[in-house]
Amino acid sequence: MSLNIGSLSLAGSRPAIFSCTFLGCGVSLDVSTVLPNRKGVLKNKTPLILLLLLFLAFALWAQKDQPPAKTPTPESKIPPAEAAKVNPVKPTAESLAKGKKMYGIDCAMCHGNSGDGKGDIGGDFKNIPDFTNPDALKNRTDGELFYVTRNGKGSDMPPEDNRAKNDDIWNMVNYIRSFAKK
Repeated sequence: MSLNIGSLSLAGSRPAIFSCTFLGCGVSLDVSTVLPNRKGVLKNKTPLILLLLLFLAFALWAQKDQPPAKTPTPESKIPPAEAAKVNPVKPTAESLAKGKKMYGIDCAMCHGNSGDGKGDIGGDFKNIPDFTNPDALKNRTDGELFYVTRNGKGSDMPPEDNRAKNDDIWNMVNYIRSFAKK
């Protein structure tokens, strides 16, 4: 018994014939197809060329609007007069409490709540000091810590600038120094 299921014809090709034959023991399927005639498939290349040119123009336009690559800002040198400044605020309980408050607002996100350099976004930056390690600050003066806090450090650490009073920064210096003593 033989059954012709149908035929399919594509533009520019010969028909594809699908036939099925049922035998007494089972089913046999015979499928014959012919690839489309390749002549005329890309008969009109104009839309393809226009699409390619449009893509190329968009790619060039997108690159034009990119800002130039940032060059890392060199770390500023701390003036000797600034490094020699002595902290006028004594590390009292009140000073440490004020320093902790300011540190929690401005510093902990990078330097970590405990000063270990493992804050929420600190991992994105290199060379964040671990203030809990006594060696991290042993060669740094209070004046240097004040200067870096006030003016920032390269492009990674933003400056405190005029957002804080001098005494607030000196309180933070006292608080930062207290991490190594814990």
